[in-house]
Amino acid sequence: MSTGRVRTKKKACSSDQSPDNLPLRSSGRQVKKKSAEAADDDDEASEKKYRKCEKAGCTATCPVCFASAAERCAKNGYTSRWYHLSCGEHFCNECFDHYYRSHKDGYEKYTAWKRIWTSNGKSEPSPKAFMADQQLPYWVQCTKPDCGKWRQLTKEIQLTPQIAKTYRCGMKLNNSTKTEGSDQCSMPEDLRVAEVSDHWWYSMLILPPLLKDSVAAPFLAAYYPDCVGMSPSCTSTNRLPGESNLVKLEHLKSVPNLTVAGMNKYFQPFYQPNECGKALCVRPDVMELDELYEFPEYSRDPTMYLALRNLILALWYTNCKEALTPQKCIHHIIVRGLVRVRCVQEMERILYFMTRKGLINTGILSVSPDQYLLPKEYHNKSVIIVGAGAAGLAAGRQLHNFGIKVIVLEAKDRIGGRVWDDKTFKGVTVGRGAQIVNGCVNNPIALMCEQLGIKMHKLGEKCDLIQEGGRITDPTIDKRMDFHFNAILDVVSEWRKDKTQHQDIPLGEKIQEIYKTFIQESGIQFSELEEKVLQFHLSNLEYACGSNLSQVSARSWDHNEFFAQFAGDHTLLTVGYSTVIDKLAEGLDIRLNLPVQSIDYSGEEVRVTTADGTVWTTQKVLVTVPLALLQKNAIQFNPPLSEKKIKAINSLGAGVIEKIALQFPYRFWDSKIQGADFFGHVPPNASQRGLFSVFYDMDPEGKQSVLMSVVTGDAVTTIKNLDDKQVLQQCMTVLRELFKEQEVPDPVKFFVTQWSKDPWLQMAYSFVKTGGSGETYDIIAEDIQGKIFFAGEATNRHFPQTVTGAYLSGVREASKIAAF
Repeated sequence: MSTGRVRTKKKACSSDQSPDNLPLRSSGRQVKKKSAEAADDDDEASEKKYRKCEKAGCTATCPVCFASAAERCAKNGYTSRWYHLSCGEHFCNECFDHYYRSHKDGYEKYTAWKRIWTSNGKSEPSPKAFMADQQLPYWVQCTKPDCGKWRQLTKEIQLTPQIAKTYRCGMKLNNSTKTEGSDQCSMPEDLRVAEVSDHWWYSMLILPPLLKDSVAAPFLAAYYPDCVGMSPSCTSTNRLPGESNLVKLEHLKSVPNLTVAGMNKYFQPFYQPNECGKALCVRPDVMELDELYEFPEYSRDPTMYLALRNLILALWYTNCKEALTPQKCIHHIIVRGLVRVRCVQEMERILYFMTRKGLINTGILSVSPDQYLLPKEYHNKSVIIVGAGAAGLAAGRQLHNFGIKVIVLEAKDRIGGRVWDDKTFKGVTVGRGAQIVNGCVNNPIALMCEQLGIKMHKLGEKCDLIQEGGRITDPTIDKRMDFHFNAILDVVSEWRKDKTQHQDIPLGEKIQEIYKTFIQESGIQFSELEEKVLQFHLSNLEYACGSNLSQVSARSWDHNEFFAQFAGDHTLLTVGYSTVIDKLAEGLDIRLNLPVQSIDYSGEEVRVTTADGTVWTTQKVLVTVPLALLQKNAIQFNPPLSEKKIKAINSLGAGVIEKIALQFPYRFWDSKIQGADFFGHVPPNASQRGLFSVFYDMDPEGKQSVLMSVVTGDAVTTIKNLDDKQVLQQCMTVLRELFKEQEVPDPVKFFVTQWSKDPWLQMAYSFVKTGGSGETYDIIAEDIQGKIFFAGEATNRHFPQTVTGAYLSGVREASKIAAF
């Protein structure tokens, strides 16, 4: 094995010479002019032994053939033509002929490779591609801390992640426990390595790097490997030689959610071909806009970026419980030639970008000060976060892990905001706030559950609708009214296509209008029961919106559906969201019972004043308080917020829902519900719509006896002035009507939420009011002068109304703050 090729110098030229020290000799292609003063015949004979690379701009003045395949290989001598792969890598015409000419010994090897490449890949299987893929030697970096020099392996040695992880200068790879000597690290590094770092070097590369045995291969079996940065000659792409790509792609269309053995089924980071509409998914063959903005040099040919980005994502989802570092990634970069040096250098840049954006190294990871996820240049910032809910804690965890100083100020005596779990019920955790995860594929909540080792309970689809009087509604009636209800919403979608904000009307009004028109035009008369079932579906819609439909925009009520949403199972987080929230908060500097009264950003530093009179100074502030508090000017800003932002804040609604949970001495509902996770309550009339419309069984294992229900729409106002016992009495009246055929026992424990009365919350989640639009969320999210930032579910246009949306808004703002 060579430890940095030593090449013979001929006359004044060497392939190790820098561009500033090029010989003055003319190209070998140019005919020397004869003159009376011409050199003697010996000089001319000597000159014929040298030929320069024909590639314009190539710095190799005396190329050396890396292939050494042909008996008559030029090595570092004369050849009729040099083939350029990079400024430091060439092969001679004799070695080209060795593989390319049918009468030569290497032809069979080349054609066998060509068949595999053609079968698997999309790019041309050229001799240069063959040489880059099969003949270039590997380069590996010494892992000794005080060395780090790059060494070229001999051609026959195949680089593996294990070799890359353990390599030391002089190591004999046939017996890796021995070395050639203790002074091997003192040997100089090949001069070509230094050139690789120069910006022009990559532009002189003939072929982009294609990784071998990439960890991303199992994720990307449906793609042409070379389109996603992998070598088509590699069998780990799961493509069989000769298998038609068309057949492969057609087969995978029927299995859109490709998962990798042993991996969480909710982790699907890459789109499959022809797949669309999946949140937090990336196209493995295309750079995203923010990636192009950050790495414009890859806009012409993104192959290297895609290869490394896809590798990083695959490594992260293979083990998301530990921080992914450049050192853990570089061992998996298996590519021949000097370009591996460039890939390792770029890996660090790309990994830091993906970390900052929250694509990797996110969730509940906690790192020590000597392991911060971003380099030291990011550490010289201080941030105050107002609010210790999901958004504030997500941002706090990210920024802390980046190495940025963070203090979280929370008005309440607890963390979590609208996440608040009650653990006083025997054997069951009941969320006073959020507890259901809507769509688990790629959901960061699913990621954090994986990191914590928490199992999520998939909610079944069965939901019997029970009428007061105890009868279970005929499923055909339920399906008919569900179809009719969705048809109405489809008409709303058609209606709004050409409507401006000024033409907007309340959703409830529009639904009534469409419903009446349908009755008049069709002549269909719904039965009294069918009308009641329709009211149940309307109450479900009010649950989703967090408001009576008379307040909600018909034009923009589901504005976020235009963006890819979270797919897959809906789950009950039986351990409660607080398990995740508490872990996010671990190790953060959180000050409770400190309401923020004012934020003054008129000076160079931001001054934050809390209710106890303390003035805190910082460089940046992240505001994550609920929308209702912004609407009521709970925090005074100096200078005041812009008119545009105030208008946006007020054009969203602060929706309210309330919950009730009841623990019983036994499970009286089991025989009727038969294992379903929830059941519906058909309201006796429209005025009682939303009053305990759905009941959830809070113990999927069926050991404990706890039901939880919700109050939505106008029913929230109905119970607002009742005490908890009066609300309980109303709920028990409903339950006894639904299970009239049996004895329904009194609960042994219960709670009723009062979110609307909580001075520091006053709401459940946001919705778009009549005359508003989804753009409002983006306007509220806009930072002010790079000093004041905003997060929370009401700043997340794509995923409002959810803990997931709040969490992602915090990650988003952490990324922005780190970048400023």
